[in-house]
Amino acid sequence: MSDGADRREARRFTMTLPLRVLPREAHGSELQAQTRDVSYRGLYFVVDAKFEIGGEIEFVITLPQQVTQAGGVDIRCRGTIVRIDSDPDGRRGIAAKIDRYEFLPGTASAA
Repeated sequence: MSDGADRREARRFTMTLPLRVLPREAHGSELQAQTRDVSYRGLYFVVDAKFEIGGEIEFVITLPQQVTQAGGVDIRCRGTIVRIDSDPDGRRGIAAKIDRYEFLPGTASAA
């Protein structure tokens, strides 16, 4: 029986990928970040911004050529914040579940 320490539903991969967090408000600014780990169901990243558990998030992950073997690919995702961690420097670790995603036009596709 599990002790509940790891409730992940999908295998996570430690990957540092470019991440753009899209603004939640019309006049908000885009945040630049990098992932710490990623799975097909969610991701974890660290950023200097406030988020709320249960809040919606929209972001674009860029998969580099080394991952896709066909050039960089941008994936636009919508999700839900499921956990927030704080570090001593005031940065926040954000765990988000991916609810849906789409490959953006104009990025490379697998041949």
